[in-house]
Amino acid sequence: MPAKKTTPKYRQIADHLREGILNGTYPAGQPLPSEESLAEQFGVTRPTVRQAVAELRANGLVEVLMGRGMFVRSPHGRPSITRPRGVRHELDGRFTEADGLRWTDAEEPVATRTDAPLPLADLLRIPPGEPMYTYQSLQTADRGRLRQLHATHVPFSVLLGTKYEDQAPPPAPHLYAALTELGHVLDFTEYVRTRMPLPDQAQALRLPEGVPMLHVLRIAIGNDERPVAMEEFHLPGDDLELMYRL
Repeated sequence: MPAKKTTPKYRQIADHLREGILNGTYPAGQPLPSEESLAEQFGVTRPTVRQAVAELRANGLVEVLMGRGMFVRSPHGRPSITRPRGVRHELDGRFTEADGLRWTDAEEPVATRTDAPLPLADLLRIPPGEPMYTYQSLQTADRGRLRQLHATHVPFSVLLGTKYEDQAPPPAPHLYAALTELGHVLDFTEYVRTRMPLPDQAQALRLPEGVPMLHVLRIAIGNDERPVAMEEFHLPGDDLELMYRL
């Protein structure tokens, strides 16, 4: 008869803390018991406790603040930041974000020539590898409290026969006024995805370990239902919700 499997100690600790977080024993924003007290309570070493906490961090239920301890993140609590999504066309011809935030580039964005990877080419309905003008920047708002990674992509084929055939158009949102001047009537579609950040993205967005990232792709549709540009937004996924008016 095969031996009965026992639950590893770290998993027992993780299950105990998870249950306490979900039933309100450990309220959101409050500290968890220290590593030392948990180790004593369960009769294990502190590395075993850290292994349990690592599992809860990966679940998004706990964050560890250097020098302060372990704190609860509720899976049911509403994020503190709500950002309306959309593009507004102002009477003076400018295009602005629906959230009304004034974003500042950490550095002046510079146009580079890139080749469209397959996922972006599919959304832009262009052949993979077609050259594009691309701008990329880290942006901040609200005195640096809010951060996002922003990119603008414009396929070369969209600009053939225009004044931008041999020079880069401006990045979004100024790009949209430029496309309007070229005769496009614009409409927009957004795709929202989640994934874990790459190390450089986590550092730029100041994301704690185990926190996912929102990846928003905004496609600008021009004449003849043809995609003419794309914006990419990488946003922190820990304390942010996106709002769309339908």
